[in-house]
Amino acid sequence: MAKRTKPAIDAVEILHRRFYESKPARLKSLEEARANEEIARNIRKLRMAAALTQTQLAKLIGTTASVICRLEDADYEGHSLAMLRRIAGALNQRVEIRFVPIRRSARQNQPSGRRVKLQVPAAAELSPSLRSRHE
Repeated sequence: MAKRTKPAIDAVEILHRRFYESKPARLKSLEEARANEEIARNIRKLRMAAALTQTQLAKLIGTTASVICRLEDADYEGHSLAMLRRIAGALNQRVEIRFVPIRRSARQNQPSGRRVKLQVPAAAELSPSLRSRHE
């Protein structure tokens, strides 16, 4: 007798079952993509909060606009801690890295992944040179 599966609740559940369930390599790849996207989104959010263009941020940290563009791309996988610290320092921030346990759901057996947190500053928290641009 064939094993019956519980009916899917929604399309996301169907996709998860078909492409990710019981496929640890795919789950790992998905988590890495999510982490890279989160880093890219936070870099862009910080830059926009400081009212800087990619070129202006690049000049502040001594690189080119194309490097900033790549760092803000969700598909980019080369985020170095040194570069993240340079960006954070230019935006009067610090990089905070947390190690969190990999949680496994009984249903999905899916790792939760790593977290890299870059906080978006309020205008008052920006350095004086950035604050004048932001106001």
